[in-house]
Amino acid sequence: MKSADLEVLERALDWLNHGHQAHLFTVVQTWGSAPRLPGAVLVVRDDGHLIGSVSGGCIEDDLADKARNQTLPTQPSVMEYGISREDAQRFRIPCGGRLQIFVEPLQQASQLLPIVQNLRDRKLTKRSIRISTGEVKLTEVLPEGVPRIEGDWFHSYFGPQWRLLIIGANQLGSTLASMAQALDFEVLVCEPRQEIRDEWHVDGVTWVYGMPDDVVLDIAPDAHTAIVAVTHDPKLDDMALLEALKSDAFYVGVLGSQKNQEKRRERMRMFDLSEPEIATMRGPVGLRIGSRTPAEIAVAILAELIQVRAQQTTVGLAREVSCAA
Repeated sequence: MKSADLEVLERALDWLNHGHQAHLFTVVQTWGSAPRLPGAVLVVRDDGHLIGSVSGGCIEDDLADKARNQTLPTQPSVMEYGISREDAQRFRIPCGGRLQIFVEPLQQASQLLPIVQNLRDRKLTKRSIRISTGEVKLTEVLPEGVPRIEGDWFHSYFGPQWRLLIIGANQLGSTLASMAQALDFEVLVCEPRQEIRDEWHVDGVTWVYGMPDDVVLDIAPDAHTAIVAVTHDPKLDDMALLEALKSDAFYVGVLGSQKNQEKRRERMRMFDLSEPEIATMRGPVGLRIGSRTPAEIAVAILAELIQVRAQQTTVGLAREVSCAA
Protein backbone atom coordinates (compact mmCIF):
# COMPACT_ATOMS: atom_id res chain seq x y z
CA MET A 1 0.00 0.00 0.00
CA LYS A 2 1.39 3.39 -0.96
CA SER A 3 0.43 6.77 0.39
CA ALA A 4 -0.84 7.63 -3.09
CA ASP A 5 -3.37 4.78 -2.80
CA LEU A 6 -4.61 6.11 0.53
CA GLU A 7 -4.88 9.52 -1.09
CA VAL A 8 -7.02 7.96 -3.84
CA LEU A 9 -9.44 6.42 -1.33
CA GLU A 10 -9.61 9.55 0.84
CA ARG A 11 -10.32 11.69 -2.20
CA ALA A 12 -13.02 9.26 -3.33
CA LEU A 13 -14.52 9.37 0.17
CA ASP A 14 -14.66 13.17 -0.08
CA TRP A 15 -16.44 12.92 -3.45
CA LEU A 16 -19.03 10.53 -2.04
CA ASN A 17 -19.59 12.76 0.98
CA HIS A 18 -20.36 15.63 -1.39
CA GLY A 19 -23.03 13.73 -3.30
CA HIS A 20 -21.06 12.35 -6.23
CA GLN A 21 -21.08 8.74 -7.35
CA ALA A 22 -17.97 6.99 -8.59
CA HIS A 23 -16.36 3.69 -9.57
CA LEU A 24 -13.38 2.04 -7.91
CA PHE A 25 -11.08 0.11 -10.25
CA THR A 26 -8.45 -2.35 -9.05
CA VAL A 27 -5.88 -4.13 -11.21
CA VAL A 28 -6.46 -7.85 -10.57
CA GLN A 29 -4.00 -9.46 -12.94
CA THR A 30 -1.67 -8.54 -15.77
CA TRP A 31 -0.09 -10.52 -18.61
CA GLY A 32 2.98 -9.52 -20.58
CA SER A 33 4.05 -5.90 -20.37
CA ALA A 34 1.77 -3.80 -18.16
CA PRO A 35 2.37 -0.31 -16.72
CA ARG A 36 0.84 -0.98 -13.29
CA LEU A 37 1.04 -3.96 -10.96
CA PRO A 38 -1.87 -5.92 -9.44
CA GLY A 39 -3.39 -3.94 -6.59
CA ALA A 40 -3.10 -0.54 -8.29
CA VAL A 41 -6.28 1.48 -7.80
CA LEU A 42 -8.17 4.19 -9.67
CA VAL A 43 -11.37 6.04 -8.81
CA VAL A 44 -13.38 7.72 -11.56
CA ARG A 45 -16.11 10.19 -10.58
CA ASP A 46 -19.45 10.32 -12.37
CA ASP A 47 -18.36 13.47 -14.27
CA GLY A 48 -15.08 11.94 -15.45
CA HIS A 49 -12.80 13.36 -12.77
CA LEU A 50 -10.32 10.72 -11.69
CA ILE A 51 -7.53 9.99 -9.24
CA GLY A 52 -5.10 7.09 -9.21
CA SER A 53 -3.97 4.91 -12.10
CA VAL A 54 -4.38 1.45 -13.61
CA SER A 55 -2.34 2.07 -16.78
CA GLY A 56 -0.26 4.64 -18.57
CA GLY A 57 -3.24 6.92 -19.21
CA CYS A 58 -5.26 5.74 -22.23
CA ILE A 59 -7.33 3.24 -20.25
CA GLU A 60 -8.03 5.96 -17.70
CA ASP A 61 -9.27 8.20 -20.52
CA ASP A 62 -11.59 5.46 -21.75
CA LEU A 63 -12.99 4.86 -18.28
CA ALA A 64 -13.53 8.60 -17.78
CA ASP A 65 -15.45 8.74 -21.08
CA LYS A 66 -17.57 5.79 -20.00
CA ALA A 67 -18.30 7.54 -16.68
CA ARG A 68 -19.45 10.71 -18.42
CA ASN A 69 -21.61 8.66 -20.79
CA GLN A 70 -22.96 6.54 -17.91
CA THR A 71 -21.88 3.28 -19.56
CA LEU A 72 -19.81 1.87 -16.70
CA PRO A 73 -21.13 -1.28 -14.95
CA THR A 74 -23.83 -0.76 -12.34
CA GLN A 75 -22.83 -3.94 -10.46
CA PRO A 76 -19.42 -5.25 -9.34
CA SER A 77 -17.81 -6.84 -12.38
CA VAL A 78 -14.59 -7.55 -14.27
CA MET A 79 -13.26 -5.59 -17.24
CA GLU A 80 -10.35 -6.58 -19.47
CA TYR A 81 -8.15 -4.54 -21.78
CA GLY A 82 -5.64 -5.72 -24.34
CA ILE A 83 -7.41 -8.92 -25.38
CA SER A 84 -7.30 -8.12 -29.10
CA ARG A 85 -4.54 -6.55 -31.22
CA GLU A 86 -6.86 -3.61 -32.01
CA ASP A 87 -7.58 -3.13 -28.31
CA ALA A 88 -3.88 -3.09 -27.46
CA GLN A 89 -3.14 -0.57 -30.22
CA ARG A 90 -6.05 1.66 -29.30
CA PHE A 91 -5.03 1.89 -25.65
CA ARG A 92 -1.28 1.85 -26.35
CA ILE A 93 -0.73 -1.23 -24.23
CA PRO A 94 2.81 -2.60 -24.72
CA CYS A 95 3.24 -5.69 -26.89
CA GLY A 96 1.61 -8.69 -25.26
CA GLY A 97 0.17 -6.58 -22.46
CA ARG A 98 -3.23 -7.39 -21.01
CA LEU A 99 -5.03 -6.13 -17.89
CA GLN A 100 -7.87 -7.58 -15.86
CA ILE A 101 -9.57 -4.91 -13.75
CA PHE A 102 -12.22 -5.29 -11.08
CA VAL A 103 -14.76 -2.47 -11.03
CA GLU A 104 -16.96 -1.57 -8.08
CA PRO A 105 -19.70 1.11 -8.23
CA LEU A 106 -19.56 3.52 -5.28
CA GLN A 107 -22.77 5.21 -4.19
CA GLN A 108 -22.15 6.09 -0.56
CA ALA A 109 -19.29 6.92 1.78
CA SER A 110 -19.98 3.89 3.98
CA GLN A 111 -18.52 1.68 1.25
CA LEU A 112 -15.04 3.18 1.74
CA LEU A 113 -15.02 4.64 5.25
CA PRO A 114 -14.12 1.40 7.11
CA ILE A 115 -11.11 0.61 4.89
CA VAL A 116 -9.88 4.21 5.02
CA GLN A 117 -10.13 4.14 8.82
CA ASN A 118 -8.21 0.86 8.93
CA LEU A 119 -5.47 2.39 6.81
CA ARG A 120 -5.26 5.41 9.09
CA ASP A 121 -4.94 2.99 12.02
CA ARG A 122 -2.11 1.15 10.18
CA LYS A 123 -4.00 -2.14 9.91
CA LEU A 124 -3.32 -4.65 7.13
CA THR A 125 -6.76 -5.59 5.82
CA LYS A 126 -8.23 -7.97 3.27
CA ARG A 127 -11.29 -6.42 1.60
CA SER A 128 -13.61 -9.02 0.08
CA ILE A 129 -16.52 -8.16 -2.21
CA ARG A 130 -19.25 -10.61 -3.18
CA ILE A 131 -19.55 -9.96 -6.90
CA SER A 132 -23.22 -10.94 -7.20
CA THR A 133 -24.46 -8.70 -4.39
CA GLY A 134 -21.78 -6.11 -3.62
CA GLU A 135 -21.52 -7.31 -0.02
CA VAL A 136 -18.22 -6.23 1.58
CA LYS A 137 -16.24 -7.99 4.29
CA LEU A 138 -13.09 -6.68 6.00
CA THR A 139 -10.62 -9.02 7.70
CA GLU A 140 -7.36 -8.12 9.44
CA VAL A 141 -4.68 -10.33 7.96
CA LEU A 142 -0.99 -11.18 7.98
CA PRO A 143 0.73 -11.55 5.60
CA GLU A 144 -0.38 -9.45 2.66
CA GLY A 145 -1.72 -11.15 -0.45
CA VAL A 146 -2.36 -10.34 -4.10
CA PRO A 147 -5.74 -9.35 -5.55
CA ARG A 148 -7.67 -12.35 -6.81
CA ILE A 149 -11.11 -13.52 -7.85
CA GLU A 150 -12.23 -16.63 -5.99
CA GLY A 151 -15.63 -17.92 -7.01
CA ASP A 152 -18.16 -15.16 -6.33
CA TRP A 153 -15.65 -13.12 -4.29
CA PHE A 154 -13.03 -10.54 -5.20
CA HIS A 155 -10.29 -10.15 -2.59
CA SER A 156 -7.94 -7.17 -2.42
CA TYR A 157 -5.46 -6.06 0.23
CA PHE A 158 -4.88 -2.67 1.81
CA GLY A 159 -2.02 -2.05 4.21
CA PRO A 160 -0.42 0.93 5.92
CA GLN A 161 2.07 3.14 4.14
CA TRP A 162 5.69 2.04 4.45
CA ARG A 163 7.51 4.29 6.87
CA LEU A 164 11.12 4.98 7.75
CA LEU A 165 12.36 6.19 11.13
CA ILE A 166 15.74 7.89 10.80
CA ILE A 167 17.80 8.31 13.95
CA GLY A 168 20.04 11.30 13.23
CA ALA A 169 19.48 14.60 11.42
CA ASN A 170 22.99 14.95 9.98
CA GLN A 171 23.80 15.29 6.28
CA LEU A 172 23.26 11.60 5.61
CA GLY A 173 19.98 11.67 7.53
CA SER A 174 18.65 14.60 5.51
CA THR A 175 19.73 13.07 2.19
CA LEU A 176 18.16 9.75 3.16
CA ALA A 177 14.94 11.51 4.20
CA SER A 178 14.66 13.36 0.90
CA MET A 179 15.23 10.25 -1.22
CA ALA A 180 12.94 8.08 0.91
CA GLN A 181 10.05 10.48 0.41
CA ALA A 182 10.55 10.26 -3.34
CA LEU A 183 10.14 6.49 -2.93
CA ASP A 184 6.82 7.05 -1.09
CA PHE A 185 8.03 6.29 2.43
CA GLU A 186 6.53 8.24 5.30
CA VAL A 187 9.66 9.63 6.98
CA LEU A 188 10.01 10.16 10.73
CA VAL A 189 13.15 11.74 12.20
CA CYS A 190 14.54 11.55 15.73
CA GLU A 191 17.41 13.85 16.68
CA PRO A 192 17.98 14.66 20.38
CA ARG A 193 20.79 17.13 19.60
CA GLN A 194 19.26 20.59 19.20
CA GLU A 195 22.27 22.10 17.42
CA ILE A 196 21.98 19.50 14.66
CA ARG A 197 18.20 19.64 14.50
CA ASP A 198 18.38 23.41 13.96
CA GLU A 199 20.25 22.90 10.68
CA TRP A 200 17.65 20.55 9.14
CA HIS A 201 16.42 21.65 5.70
CA VAL A 202 14.24 18.81 4.33
CA ASP A 203 10.48 19.41 4.26
CA GLY A 204 7.76 16.78 4.57
CA VAL A 205 9.12 14.72 7.48
CA THR A 206 7.54 14.11 10.86
CA TRP A 207 9.68 14.99 13.86
CA VAL A 208 9.45 12.62 16.82
CA TYR A 209 10.92 14.08 19.96
CA GLY A 210 12.71 12.24 22.76
CA MET A 211 15.62 9.88 23.19
CA PRO A 212 15.93 7.19 20.50
CA ASP A 213 14.85 4.23 22.65
CA ASP A 214 11.74 6.06 23.83
CA VAL A 215 10.92 7.19 20.30
CA VAL A 216 11.12 3.64 18.94
CA LEU A 217 8.72 2.47 21.64
CA ASP A 218 6.38 5.42 21.02
CA ILE A 219 5.94 4.78 17.29
CA ALA A 220 5.22 1.04 17.88
CA PRO A 221 7.09 -0.29 14.80
CA ASP A 222 5.11 -2.75 12.69
CA ALA A 223 5.97 -4.91 9.70
CA HIS A 224 5.72 -1.85 7.44
CA THR A 225 8.36 0.09 9.41
CA ALA A 226 12.11 0.44 8.81
CA ILE A 227 14.52 1.96 11.32
CA VAL A 228 17.95 3.29 10.34
CA ALA A 229 20.41 4.85 12.82
CA VAL A 230 22.93 7.21 11.23
CA THR A 231 24.14 9.48 14.05
CA HIS A 232 27.57 7.77 14.22
CA ASP A 233 27.28 8.28 17.98
CA PRO A 234 27.24 4.83 19.64
CA LYS A 235 25.29 6.14 22.60
CA LEU A 236 22.41 7.32 20.44
CA ASP A 237 22.51 4.58 17.81
CA ASP A 238 22.69 1.81 20.42
CA MET A 239 19.75 3.26 22.34
CA ALA A 240 17.60 2.98 19.23
CA LEU A 241 18.80 -0.56 18.49
CA LEU A 242 17.99 -1.86 21.97
CA GLU A 243 14.28 -1.40 21.24
CA ALA A 244 14.28 -1.63 17.43
CA LEU A 245 15.78 -5.13 17.37
CA LYS A 246 12.96 -6.37 19.60
CA SER A 247 10.26 -4.76 17.47
CA ASP A 248 8.30 -5.94 14.42
CA ALA A 249 10.20 -3.57 12.10
CA PHE A 250 11.00 -5.30 8.81
CA TYR A 251 14.40 -3.59 8.59
CA VAL A 252 16.81 -2.31 11.26
CA GLY A 253 20.13 -0.89 10.10
CA VAL A 254 22.96 1.17 11.56
CA LEU A 255 25.85 3.12 10.10
CA GLY A 256 29.42 2.04 10.86
CA SER A 257 32.35 0.00 9.65
CA GLN A 258 32.53 -3.79 9.91
CA LYS A 259 34.89 -3.47 12.88
CA ASN A 260 32.56 -1.08 14.69
CA GLN A 261 29.61 -3.35 13.97
CA GLU A 262 31.34 -6.28 15.66
CA LYS A 263 31.95 -4.10 18.72
CA ARG A 264 28.31 -3.03 18.61
CA ARG A 265 27.12 -6.63 18.53
CA GLU A 266 29.23 -7.35 21.59
CA ARG A 267 27.58 -4.43 23.38
CA MET A 268 24.14 -5.67 22.36
CA ARG A 269 24.88 -9.02 24.00
CA MET A 270 25.25 -7.23 27.34
CA PHE A 271 21.53 -6.44 27.27
CA ASP A 272 18.41 -8.59 27.09
CA LEU A 273 18.68 -9.25 23.38
CA SER A 274 18.75 -12.75 21.94
CA GLU A 275 21.19 -13.87 19.27
CA PRO A 276 18.40 -14.11 16.66
CA GLU A 277 17.38 -10.52 17.46
CA ILE A 278 20.96 -9.26 17.19
CA ALA A 279 21.36 -11.15 13.92
CA THR A 280 18.60 -9.07 12.32
CA MET A 281 20.70 -5.91 12.64
CA ARG A 282 21.99 -4.78 9.26
CA GLY A 283 25.39 -3.21 9.60
CA PRO A 284 27.30 -1.89 7.86
CA VAL A 285 23.97 -0.61 6.58
CA GLY A 286 23.08 -0.70 2.88
CA LEU A 287 24.03 -2.77 -0.13
CA ARG A 288 27.73 -3.11 -0.88
CA ILE A 289 28.02 -0.83 -3.93
CA GLY A 290 31.19 1.04 -2.99
CA SER A 291 29.28 4.05 -1.69
CA ARG A 292 31.23 6.83 0.04
CA THR A 293 29.34 10.14 -0.15
CA PRO A 294 26.13 10.78 1.85
CA ALA A 295 24.05 10.54 -1.34
CA GLU A 296 25.70 7.27 -2.38
CA ILE A 297 25.23 5.79 1.10
CA ALA A 298 21.57 6.86 1.07
CA VAL A 299 21.12 5.11 -2.29
CA ALA A 300 22.73 1.95 -0.87
CA ILE A 301 20.46 2.02 2.20
CA LEU A 302 17.28 2.53 0.21
CA ALA A 303 18.27 -0.12 -2.31
CA GLU A 304 18.64 -2.62 0.53
CA LEU A 305 15.33 -1.49 2.04
CA ILE A 306 13.57 -2.13 -1.26
CA GLN A 307 15.29 -5.50 -1.63
CA VAL A 308 14.37 -6.69 1.87
CA ARG A 309 10.79 -5.43 1.50
CA ALA A 310 10.39 -7.28 -1.80
CA GLN A 311 11.84 -10.49 -0.34
CA GLN A 312 9.50 -10.40 2.65
CA THR A 313 6.49 -9.65 0.44
CA THR A 314 7.39 -12.64 -1.76
CA VAL A 315 7.69 -14.88 1.31
CA GLY A 316 4.36 -13.58 2.61
CA LEU A 317 2.61 -14.31 -0.68
CA ALA A 318 4.09 -17.82 -0.75
CA ARG A 319 2.79 -18.43 2.78
CA GLU A 320 -0.68 -17.23 1.77
CA VAL A 321 -0.76 -19.51 -1.27
CA SER A 322 0.42 -22.42 0.87
CA CYS A 323 -2.28 -21.78 3.47
CA ALA A 324 -4.95 -21.41 0.77
CA ALA A 325 -3.92 -24.74 -0.72
